[in-house]
Amino acid sequence: MKVALYGKKIDKKHVAEIQILFELLSKNDVEYIVHHNLTTSIEAHNFIETESVKYFNSYDDLKNSGISFVLSIGGDGTFLDTILLVRDLKIPILGINTGRLGFLSNTPTSEIKSAVKDLLNGNYSAEERSLLRLESNKNHFGKDNHALNEISILKSDSSSMITIHTELNGTHLNSYWTDGLIISTATGSTAYSLSCGGPIMMPGSGNFVITPIAPHNLNVRPIVIDDDAVLKITVESRAGKNLVAMDSRSEELLNGEVLTIQKADYKISIVQLQNQSFVNSLRNKLNWGLDHRNS
Repeated sequence: MKVALYGKKIDKKHVAEIQILFELLSKNDVEYIVHHNLTTSIEAHNFIETESVKYFNSYDDLKNSGISFVLSIGGDGTFLDTILLVRDLKIPILGINTGRLGFLSNTPTSEIKSAVKDLLNGNYSAEERSLLRLESNKNHFGKDNHALNEISILKSDSSSMITIHTELNGTHLNSYWTDGLIISTATGSTAYSLSCGGPIMMPGSGNFVITPIAPHNLNVRPIVIDDDAVLKITVESRAGKNLVAMDSRSEELLNGEVLTIQKADYKISIVQLQNQSFVNSLRNKLNWGLDHRNS
């Protein structure tokens, strides 16, 4: 087996657990390559002899590399960065959580030993998750124009609301007068969209959700659409400059630009170990049932 490890940095409080990860990989003859972002942490904490480490930097380095899994070490933000490295390579990603909530990176560092054992023994499932693709005449985000959680249209440089003209499959849906608009995948329904009143959707539901951010008209509510739908969006604002964000990345969006948003032509594969599921994550991360009246 051969794995790739991606992360940004390793905090002191997680050093012991990540040291165990490297030791287990070596003990079980698992070949690994490490992203250059982790170089500083590896050298600072002496996880391994750095002279013998093989590194990678990009999507191109992972192509035809024989990688079985990518281990994403960090929080959900790090996991979202990982998909830009994997893209359409169909390499399953396991998220090891050194962040906070951890909906995507849902394997705590305390379970690293059992996680490695499960991977080696094939005791896992690989869930395929849909992504969003953004196309525009400005070629925003270049080849990284895919998002696992959401694409957001946001106001910028002004406290005034913006108008977001939205077409659904060639038919005018609405002109949202709002602070912004979120187009979310089912995976992202527990992220930004949820905080703005959007519904939670099961990952395999085959839907996206359009969620307005603080709309002027209170009867404008989130709407669930088929994930085969095609959205076309243009924005008007007093400032003339707005933002388009894909997960944690953003670029300037000018008035009148046309954005086309639809499902990507590939999916990302997320590793779920034996004791993991989306329903368990909902219950545990959102503290469902933790009510003194139930105890």
